[in-house]
Amino acid sequence: MLDEQLKDAIDTLKKTGVRITPQRHAILEYLIQSMSHPTADDIYKSLESKFPNMSVATVYNNLRVFREVGLVKELTYGDASSRFDFVTTDHYHIICEDCGKIVDFHYPGLDEVEQLAAHMTGFSVGHHRMEIYGVCPECSQKKTH
Repeated sequence: MLDEQLKDAIDTLKKTGVRITPQRHAILEYLIQSMSHPTADDIYKSLESKFPNMSVATVYNNLRVFREVGLVKELTYGDASSRFDFVTTDHYHIICEDCGKIVDFHYPGLDEVEQLAAHMTGFSVGHHRMEIYGVCPECSQKKTH
């Protein structure tokens, strides 16, 4: 499954004329395997031993390229760093208010909300995102001990 996602992502990049460098390949692979919605810094720290000459700027530049071709979503929540999510399917996020962990969850698309919003406001709706906030099981556990 992961290999297939990586192959498809590389094919997408090649079709748009993006060269596949070893660093680009490693960043993409890390994003596909990571379920933690990493920051650029997380990615850099995980790969710096493998690529000692790679800079944080390299990671940011590659994430921008991936975002532009639609492989990655940049998640910004108005706090600190952006987090990056490899785009597989439409899904929503639940976010821990204590530790900041972001977890995907799947729910039938809320297309009817977009249609209702468009109808009521006259807007041409492009997309939506839903975030749910709470406290993750690990942080809840810490609070009870």
